[in-house]
Amino acid sequence: MRLWRIRCVFMKTRILYNAECPICNAEICHYQRYTQRHGIAFGFDDLNSSDPAPYGVDADAAARRLHVLHDGAVLSGMAAFRVIWDQMPRYRWLARITGAPIVRPVSDAVYDYILAPLLYATHKRRQRRQQRRGA
Repeated sequence: MRLWRIRCVFMKTRILYNAECPICNAEICHYQRYTQRHGIAFGFDDLNSSDPAPYGVDADAAARRLHVLHDGAVLSGMAAFRVIWDQMPRYRWLARITGAPIVRPVSDAVYDYILAPLLYATHKRRQRRQQRRGA
């Protein structure tokens, strides 16, 4: 018996990301390739060329952390990553581990207080360098 995978036109998950951040862009490009290969319907919005308003944030807030619009709800930070990972079989284990009762507060804190601020600071430095070059 042959099973056919039906690609859904309606995307219940949209990801808002910063394509100017080399780390963010590499990760999201990987997710794009993975979801295309496996028929997972995600939408991808670069905050530099898309309106972040549907996510309830402005461009600066969007650059501070990952945002996902999933089934009509906006999630950010590790909650957003968990929604993404949970829909990709290869990464489902990450969603489960980082969402476990003991691990969840730690993973959320690491993202909120270390990773996201570090990436945002790098983003701001990159913007300042670009402004100096353009001036």
